[in-house]
Amino acid sequence: MPSEPLILAFDTSAAHCAAVLLQGDRLRSARFAEMARGQAEALFPMLEAVLAEAGAGWSDLDAIAVGIGPGNFTGLRIAVSAARGLALSTGKPAIGVSALEVQADSPPCLASLDAKRGRHYVQAFPDGTPQMTENLEDFCPDLPRAQPVPPQEIAEKIARLAAQKLTSGGPFARPAPLYIRAADAAPPRDPAPVILD
Repeated sequence: MPSEPLILAFDTSAAHCAAVLLQGDRLRSARFAEMARGQAEALFPMLEAVLAEAGAGWSDLDAIAVGIGPGNFTGLRIAVSAARGLALSTGKPAIGVSALEVQADSPPCLASLDAKRGRHYVQAFPDGTPQMTENLEDFCPDLPRAQPVPPQEIAEKIARLAAQKLTSGGPFARPAPLYIRAADAAPPRDPAPVILD
């Protein structure tokens, strides 16, 4: 692994599409677009533009980093599927980074994301690693709250966290969407008609 790995990172977990190319501490290229819909159509042209702007190609990459959520269900599937496909086609590792890890910039802290409908996703990072608990009060009294990361900076934070994971070694689990609650979409009540027997 090179001392300054070249990492392509992207995120479509919210109402945006973002991509960066990071090499060591240097941000070589970055793109961001706010969008409620259309991330599937925008992602690959954005990735190509980020690579072209830096004069890099797919074969130059050392790793692919992706935001795995929690977040928008469709957005998560878009980004994670793209990362898995790119990892398969390039032979490079794909590294998933949660949105709560991105928020937890200065551990120890308590990271929180708006989950809509008056709810929040919360995760404790008492020593820099995520901790799970059923009782939030176990961590609340002692941990400061992480500051929100602006959407324009999320992909860069994903790249930097992936670089830390990459230098600590592997193997890396295949990225998977971090779904915390069930989808809003419901299956149809009536069975689909039989078209062919």
